[in-house]
Amino acid sequence: MGSDIALSETLGTLYVPGLAVRILPAGKPHLSQKACASSGAVSCDYELMSRVQCLLTPLLTGLLVMLLQLAMALGLLAPQEPILERYSALVQHDSYWFMNIIDRGYQTIVPPIDHKEMEVSNVAFFPAYPAIAALFRYAFNVDSFAALLITAQLATWGFWTYFFLFCKRWNVSPALQICGTLLIVAHPAAFFLVAGYSESLFLMTLFGFIYWSTAKSRSAKIWAALHGFLMSAARIVGIVCALFPVVYAVLQTGWRALREPRKWLREHTAAVGITAIAICGAIGFFIYSQLRWGRWDIYMLTQAAGWGIVPDYLAVFKPGSYRWLVPALNDPTEASQLSMTLGGLLLVGIALCELVPAIRRRAGLALRAGIYFCAAAIYYLSISGVACVNMESMLRYEFCVHALIVVAFLNFLNQFRTPPMLVRAFGIAAVAFFTATGLCVQGWYVWNFTRGNWVA
Repeated sequence: MGSDIALSETLGTLYVPGLAVRILPAGKPHLSQKACASSGAVSCDYELMSRVQCLLTPLLTGLLVMLLQLAMALGLLAPQEPILERYSALVQHDSYWFMNIIDRGYQTIVPPIDHKEMEVSNVAFFPAYPAIAALFRYAFNVDSFAALLITAQLATWGFWTYFFLFCKRWNVSPALQICGTLLIVAHPAAFFLVAGYSESLFLMTLFGFIYWSTAKSRSAKIWAALHGFLMSAARIVGIVCALFPVVYAVLQTGWRALREPRKWLREHTAAVGITAIAICGAIGFFIYSQLRWGRWDIYMLTQAAGWGIVPDYLAVFKPGSYRWLVPALNDPTEASQLSMTLGGLLLVGIALCELVPAIRRRAGLALRAGIYFCAAAIYYLSISGVACVNMESMLRYEFCVHALIVVAFLNFLNQFRTPPMLVRAFGIAAVAFFTATGLCVQGWYVWNFTRGNWVA
């Protein structure tokens, strides 16, 4: 051919000096294109399956732990009644207040009645737990007590799922995961997770809030805001815990970055926005109270009138607030007083571990410090609230602190190499001792709780 460009219609090849290009007939994709498309589809399918598998394992493990907790309470310790009666025995004390809110809505006089009378003044609990339970009640046409328990147990499943998702994100070894699970399950107040109380919903939303706040994707920010909104609508202490994204951001960049607040705000708009939305759960409840009764603080007034709650914000600093005696099994108030002391020692101990140069670890410190912030806030505000009633219910409130510290400590321990056999044996023995002791005490409390006796 005399031309420098030759086209072969048969082969569909365009020849240019120094360059050969394959021209494909219209409508007939080349085999390599099909292969690439097939490869891309396989890659997408593999990525999807990997994500599903990553979520499926924590989901199933969390479900198993929740069912084991429920089986222990119903099968071993509840009254010897038909299974439905055993199940309903998990509804006690505060659960009846939640049921009253579900059935009647919030009702009160202003000022609230000066004693506990739910038929007159029931604005003594935050709305998230009874509101979600009410959705289950009317959606599935079940009794209020069943709706409360279903909500609590689904939230417990969510809490354990987030626990194992944290472990998966941090590549925590199976041995440490088992130890962490036992340390939480064996807490004397752990059974409140599957009872008709709001502990499980608060912990699930708090763990989910922390989990999604520290994720990188855009959708994670939406999930974090949603969890935070429910968290502050479940417990008043959720307002302070909503600061976690801001605390985490400050600890990541260092305090010096705050010298330029405008620049810091521009760089961490997402963290500030998540915190603002998270606080709105409680703010919405206060606005509702103001519009309906003309008092945004009707919740605090009801707590003061019915339960005698007068906050003492210096109680945590008073030596007289701490009790060191071994409590009597038939005196839950003494157990709550001791749990305050043990909770304080736990916080001090974890602080020493993080500060001692020989064992401290920088990796993940900002995250752990944010979790410690939430734990310390719950501990401080709980003590401030119940100091005036001899630390009543502190055993239950301290359980939330305990769960947070266990998760943070797993992250801390995961920074170390495999310890010597002697150290491992000591750790296993300590976990076994705590588990055995804790489950025995918890069993006694479950036995009493399911028979209508006050525990915490």
